[in-house]
Amino acid sequence: MNRLFLTLSFLMGAVVLLSNYLVQFPIKYYRLESILTYGAFSYPIAFLITDLANRSYGKVIARKIVYIGFIIGIAFTLLFSTNFTDLISVRIAIGSGTAFIVAQLLDVQIFDQLKKKKWFVAPITSSFIGSAVDTFLFFSISFYATGIPWVTLSFGDLSVKIFVALVMLIPFRLLLGTIKAVKV
Repeated sequence: MNRLFLTLSFLMGAVVLLSNYLVQFPIKYYRLESILTYGAFSYPIAFLITDLANRSYGKVIARKIVYIGFIIGIAFTLLFSTNFTDLISVRIAIGSGTAFIVAQLLDVQIFDQLKKKKWFVAPITSSFIGSAVDTFLFFSISFYATGIPWVTLSFGDLSVKIFVALVMLIPFRLLLGTIKAVKV
């Protein structure tokens, strides 16, 4: 397999692992602990990876990266970040896997439908919709009925994801010309 393909797949898994770990820590500055976790800042990078792969290689390759990233991310999460004696930790792993696969595959499909429009339409639209679906699925599965303020956390998380998705347009545009077609 192509080295870049494997690198993108591994990076996808690393983003999932990092985000699953960081979501456990609320931001305790400026009274943000009930509306924001550190995971909101790392997870949007997954959409950047998917969108770059989709623009450069097409939706079939992008889906393969999502599947491989999913397997790597979930395996790493189960091995290194899940405390099986803590129900919330297990729910985070399940919520993460479910939200990731649904949102990323949705992102791939939406991006593919819009990629012939101006360069920024597909990544921003697919990232916004994918982030909204991911956020709702993740927080509801992971934290519903736990006493954790998951609704306010999800709105804070989604706000940051949208902001980061806008910022990710910069590296997306810069990296577009550097990635060449790959055969996988």
